[in-house]
Amino acid sequence: MSSAHVDAAYEAEFQNREPDVPVIDVTGLEVYYGRRRILHGIDFRVMPNEIRVIMGGSGSGKSTLLRALLGLKRPTRGVVKLLGTDIARASAAEMLALRRKMGVSFQGGALFTSMTVGDNVALPLREHTKLDENTIRIMSRLKLEVVNLGGFQDLMPAQLSGGMVKRAALARAIVMDPKLLFFDEPSAGLDPVVSAELDELILQLRDAMRMSIVVVTHELESAFKIADSITVLDQGQVLMTGTVDEVKSCKNERIQDLLNRRPREVEVNVDEYLRRLTEEEG
Repeated sequence: MSSAHVDAAYEAEFQNREPDVPVIDVTGLEVYYGRRRILHGIDFRVMPNEIRVIMGGSGSGKSTLLRALLGLKRPTRGVVKLLGTDIARASAAEMLALRRKMGVSFQGGALFTSMTVGDNVALPLREHTKLDENTIRIMSRLKLEVVNLGGFQDLMPAQLSGGMVKRAALARAIVMDPKLLFFDEPSAGLDPVVSAELDELILQLRDAMRMSIVVVTHELESAFKIADSITVLDQGQVLMTGTVDEVKSCKNERIQDLLNRRPREVEVNVDEYLRRLTEEEG
């Protein structure tokens, strides 16, 4: 099947999708790095037009879950479905069509430093469409206007502030009008005012473009402002998924440690510690 036919099939399926059918449906997800199990049977579902925040401490499995959702890390066990497609079973053409429906804004922006802001934003259109150059230029500038960077298309990434880099990366992520947007640590390294502006922008994009958004963050204030629901991870397991109020009122000690920035005492299993020291590599 040609790429154009696959794209058309995905679009038709999305338009006919029932509002109560998850756009992301993860069941029993396990991921290993070598012998070490990082994710322990994760169940994770995101509904249409939902903003889902993934939270957890360092080493909780947030980044691994995001990589699995993006198809960058194959599950050891379990199923990951995006827009109805099992990404472990999808063909190369199906994955390409699926990725055209997805946008990703990376933590550091990941802009190409040798390209102007406008060229960075236009890159997905040049790579994945046959639009003429004038149309591509107009569309990329429109998305820069959406993120309040109108007129900055000729600057280089090095000439932007941290918040402007985040917004430029967001413009690139949405330039193809994705159904799914993944955002990794949107507020990291930003001052409170710029962070609040970016939170508002995320909410506006969801409402204007009717997309589903998954945000990985450790910034509590940002998470509580933008989330429809929050999934809290700890040591590769889901502690809970709920609304902001449900998470705040949860009595789970680990969740309260996270919310109140309380250091957690680490219990050492002596047998496990000795095994790690003495086992042979292989």
